Amino acid sequence: MSIVPESERPNLYSAYGAHGSVLVLNSGSSSLKYQLVNPVGGEAIAAGTVERIGEPTGVVTHTFAGNRTHRELEVPDHGEALRLALGLFDEVGPRLADAGIYAVGHRVVHGGAEFSGPVVVDDAIIDRIEALVPLAPLHNPANVQGIRVARELLDDVPHVAVFDTAFFQALPAEAYTYAIDRDVAREHGVRRYGFHGTSHQYVAGKVARVLGRRVQDLNTIVLHLGNGASASAVRGGVPIDTSMGLTPLEGLVMGTRSGDVDPAVVFHLARNAGMGVDELDTLLNKRSGVLGLSGVNDFRELRRLIDDGDEDAALAFDVYIHRLRKYVGAYAALLGRVDVIAFTAGVGENDVAVRAAVCADLEGLGIAVDDDRNAARGGERIISPDWARTLVMVVPTQEELAIARQCVEAVDGLHPPRAVTAG
Repeated sequence: MSIVPESERPNLYSAYGAHGSVLVLNSGSSSLKYQLVNPVGGEAIAAGTVERIGEPTGVVTHTFAGNRTHRELEVPDHGEALRLALGLFDEVGPRLADAGIYAVGHRVVHGGAEFSGPVVVDDAIIDRIEALVPLAPLHNPANVQGIRVARELLDDVPHVAVFDTAFFQALPAEAYTYAIDRDVAREHGVRRYGFHGTSHQYVAGKVARVLGRRVQDLNTIVLHLGNGASASAVRGGVPIDTSMGLTPLEGLVMGTRSGDVDPAVVFHLARNAGMGVDELDTLLNKRSGVLGLSGVNDFRELRRLIDDGDEDAALAFDVYIHRLRKYVGAYAALLGRVDVIAFTAGVGENDVAVRAAVCADLEGLGIAVDDDRNAARGGERIISPDWARTLVMVVPTQEELAIARQCVEAVDGLHPPRAVTAG
């Protein structure tokens, strides 16, 4: 298999030409990220962030036509954050009145067991998302707040919620079920939900498109490696397993999250270190992972420490890689045949050493990396040697574009809830 040139790939979204643009919003607890996206060509027309919401001094950036506007001022709440963003569109460009906005898309972290695809937002949908707050207490409240504010300020276009967990609602029961008391699990919604689903779905589809293959014919392992990291096994466009679970804490070693640990670690620290629930939550989510092992969570800084002979940094890298390789092996067993391993997100797309280490000494499984190809830069590309049975690829993720396209599909009533389309 080889890369099909962009000019020879059919654009499945050319029919969206009349729809104009989509404004994609990602509301965090103290931040707002936004991007104005062309769902046909895929380009970001403009983008920006509002950070440190609620702090004495907020930071606002807006990028359009290669020009970056930066301001520092107080941003008391998400309403003011969105007002500032909308004002920068009018002041710096492009004017939203001229952008032909077809929909506003909202990234929502947790859709529970009830949302398997994007939905057009109304008051009832907001109530249902809010009911899921116990499953994502750090994320869903901010997501809901962002939706409410945006619907007030942009009340003349449809709003669509796109869920991080939706793609993984197609997991088989044996993959999403935890072996705990069934009544307790059902009552409290304890199961594997998976996260980064928008990225995994986009990348699995993009792999098929750039290879000129049908999604249904490919078995793919997607490795989304950023500060948060997750893996998925996708058979014929349908996920059969993923590393994150009830929350984004389970699975791979991440920038600040521990990933898999013996659950009894929590009991041990509660009994012997006197740590409470909030302390344990902070430990495993914010003081663990690569940061907890090495003191840094930026892989460029980690590499500098390793080169300087820092043994803790070297161990952190080895632990990170060991967990990744274990998941690749497990997913190879589940899939039976692996056609493609796709690296994506910040670390996956940019860290040559991580990709090489994950695939080292796996020739017996038909997996290898070509050093020169791995060192090359660019967009989607094959980095495995010609003889390898499994293609190893780098496929940049575009979550905002994926959200924008799902928004159009939802508004037009076209979205198949449990399907994946070529990216």
